[in-house]
Amino acid sequence: MLITSADMITATQLPQIHKDPFDRILIAQAHNNRCHLMTVDRKIAQYEMPYLLIV
Repeated sequence: MLITSADMITATQLPQIHKDPFDRILIAQAHNNRCHLMTVDRKIAQYEMPYLLIV
């Protein structure tokens, strides 16, 4: 999946829970594209957004 300007904007608007810019882009892409993001990362789990699946 390509990183779009919309993904970059969304990533910068996320709460500063997770400091890793790559993970923030993944969260933004999942949100913008309505895709499921599966993770074991507890910091990502703190984002209350649709499409986040914590395993």
